[in-house]
Amino acid sequence: MKGRKDLLDIESLSVEEIRFLLETAKPFKELIRQSVKKMPPLRGRQVLTLFYEPSTRTRSSFEIAAKRLSAEVTNFTVSTSSVVKGESIIDTIDTLQAMQVDYIIVRHAAAGVPNLIARHTRASVINAGDGHHAHPTQGLLDAFTMQEVVGSLGGRRVAIIGDIQHSRVARSTSMILRKLGAEVGVFGPGPLIPEERHGDMRSFRSFEEVLAWAPEFIYLLRIQMERQKEQFFPSLHEYHRFYGVTDERLEMIRDRGIYVMHPGPVNRGVELVDGVMTYERTLINQQVENGIAARMAVLYWLQPETGLRSE
Repeated sequence: MKGRKDLLDIESLSVEEIRFLLETAKPFKELIRQSVKKMPPLRGRQVLTLFYEPSTRTRSSFEIAAKRLSAEVTNFTVSTSSVVKGESIIDTIDTLQAMQVDYIIVRHAAAGVPNLIARHTRASVINAGDGHHAHPTQGLLDAFTMQEVVGSLGGRRVAIIGDIQHSRVARSTSMILRKLGAEVGVFGPGPLIPEERHGDMRSFRSFEEVLAWAPEFIYLLRIQMERQKEQFFPSLHEYHRFYGVTDERLEMIRDRGIYVMHPGPVNRGVELVDGVMTYERTLINQQVENGIAARMAVLYWLQPETGLRSE
């Protein structure tokens, strides 16, 4: 399947494109488990990571994915660049464009910045998270992880719990799951689940209602404290009591054989108790590993206007 120039969100992807990317990730997952972990499709290509926000998993995952495909990787450190002197995004991109990069992987606190950059560069732009708008590769790796354990997602039930309002992960992951035929329900503090964000997804009033719905997956979200301008719940202790996976709820989850996921970083004692991390159906580490395979698939599929191969 012919690739696009950019990956900016899940909404613009067709179901066929999503399925192609998920299938393409499978052999890459096998590759990264072998002793020889590199292949040559992107040899000679230049990949730039441009992160205006901190990141550990996403940035390192993209870097490893690019290097496994034999690309050269440059990490642009915003805190030590001319950006801190007031340089505009467009001026920064013009400078980077002169360096003839083929891919720009960008994370920014403001929604829409990756789209802006994509319109001003010949390089392929990948959205690694913009505000609370989108995080498409997280959606892809989540769907890939779920398919690994249950196969087709058609008719499967996934409960997303936490800060829906400020979560780009919730937006992208719920979108890809619904495109693949899964049912998605949401649960969290009332002010953090605005109607316009969860749309036709089912909304729950208690954790017990979530469990009664019998989901195959519970997807826990990190509280986005850095994006909240007001207090939406009394305390982190109260949040854990009402919306977190406590020891008691973990036993109920275990009894029902429900898989647990989390995009990271995990706040222990808030979204979950320590026991979740060693629960046999916790997929958090599997998500991290699959992030490399999914991002390899995206880099392989995209076609920068600088002349990447066509299929």
